[in-house]
Order: sequence, then structure tokens, then C-alpha cells
Amino acid sequence: MKVGCIGLGDIAQKAYLPVLAGLAGVELHLQTRTPATLDRVGDSLHLPRDHRHATLDALLAQDLDAAFVHAPTVAHPEIVTRLLEAGVPTYVDKPLAHQLADSERLVALAEQRDVSLAVGFNRRFAPGYVQCADHPRELILMQKNRIGLPEEPRSMILDDFIHVVDTLRFLVPGPVDDMTVRARVEDGLLHHVVLQLSGDGFTALGVMNRLSGSAEEILEVSGQDTKRQVLNLAEVVDHKGQPTVRRRGDWVPVARQRGIEQAALAFLDAVRAGKVLSARDALATHELCERVVRAVLERAA
Repeated sequence: MKVGCIGLGDIAQKAYLPVLAGLAGVELHLQTRTPATLDRVGDSLHLPRDHRHATLDALLAQDLDAAFVHAPTVAHPEIVTRLLEAGVPTYVDKPLAHQLADSERLVALAEQRDVSLAVGFNRRFAPGYVQCADHPRELILMQKNRIGLPEEPRSMILDDFIHVVDTLRFLVPGPVDDMTVRARVEDGLLHHVVLQLSGDGFTALGVMNRLSGSAEEILEVSGQDTKRQVLNLAEVVDHKGQPTVRRRGDWVPVARQRGIEQAALAFLDAVRAGKVLSARDALATHELCERVVRAVLERAA
């Protein structure tokens, strides 16, 4: 199985390549326009020279069975279009694109060509978050905070807050009837944003503070007088009277803890089985993010 990896930045090197390089039956091919990075990463993985490619044309000439796209978001529309037009099942880091129209076009193209398109929402596969889906969820609260990183609203929401939005969509126990957005924007930079989704018997809150003084991710789901809490995707704390803590095992890889390994394997398993994956549900997350962007910009105007 020939698998291409396009873009060799931090997320590719730390999370995806260790998984892909260790899979039996996978012939890994790399592509980046930066020669020094291509040589360094290729050498670290002991890949032969003919598995390293400086252009997308050279990579596509390998007759790929699947591809992973980890290039900067601005390059996603062009790269993903080329892959889909070539009939290559494609897994792409979130977001598909910064502009909703581009995301809609890519999903429509994948459907027209009957080619798999998957978006890397790894938290849907993270063990702690999957366990939360089995817990009563009358109230859902997710925080993803950072230190000293206020940012232009569209980039912050589509590149980072989108994980919060998608996780809430994954965990809400029913249809969403109402959406509310609150935010603080100063000098064109988004400091914090709060999204509330509600429906019959549940409320979900997503929070991102880029000036929080702490880099953290906390998920809490509660209902029926019990609560489950996940801290930084690593510790699961069940509250029913006294808290019970379950920590990540010492030998559990970070990629598995964060659901990246499982997401990649699920994609490749579908490709092997000839199953075409749809990005239509992922597009719904992009559509909700677009609503958040517009609400933030309207409040800042």
C-alpha cells in the first residue's frame, strides 16, 4: 500500500509519521518543497531516496493508494483538489480550508469523484473523549486555553477552536436548537470566545481563552448526578461522591492518547476495504465554525 505524506511540519513529525512508518505493508512516500527537511525526515525514517519527493507532481506519479495532507491550511485547497482529481483517498488536517466555500467545493468534488475524504478530528478517537460519549451528558463543558496567543478571529477559530466545536458536536446527545456566541476582540485580535449549544435537555459550552495564563484542555460531561472529567486528554476523573482518577499508562504513545493513531488507522482500514469515507459531517463542523466567525466579527464591528 503506497501512502503519501504531504507536509513535514511538527504535527506530521511528532504524531503521524511515527504511526505510518511503523505499519506493516505500508510503503511511505514523503513530499515537501523544503530540501533540508525532506532529507532530515527521510533519513530519520530510513526511507530510500526514491521515496522522497520535492514536488506534488513527483509524488502523484507514484500511483498512491492514499495520502495524508499536513501542509499549511492555506495550501489545502490546491493540494486536496489535485489528490481528489487523481482519485487518491485523502486524509487532511483540520480545517479543510479557511474559507467555507473552499471546504464545500472540496467535499462536493470528493463526492463527484467517489473518493474518500477524511478530516483529522482526532479527538473523536481519543480514548478519554470516547469514554465521555458513554456518560450522561446533560451538561458538556470544554475548555482549550493557551498563553499569550490572541489571534485574528478566522485563523484562531478555524485552526484551533474548530477542535472544540467538533468535540461538542460529537458529544451533544441530540439536535441543537439554539446557538449563542460571546467573544472579546481588541485591535482586531480575538482574546477569547465562548460557544453555547443547547437542545432538548442539554447544554454544551465551548471556551477558548488565548490569554488564560495556562496551556490546558479540559473536558467535562455531567448528568444524573455524576461527572466525568478529562484533563489534557490524559487523565480521566470520574466524580460520584469521591473522585476516581485513571491516568494514561506509562507506555501509551502520545499519538494513541490523543486519538491520532486511531484516526489514521481507521482511514487506512477504510481504504483497504474499499469503503468511501464522506467528509459531509466534517463539513457541518466547518459550517458551524463559519457561524461563529461571523458572530465574532459582527460583535467586533
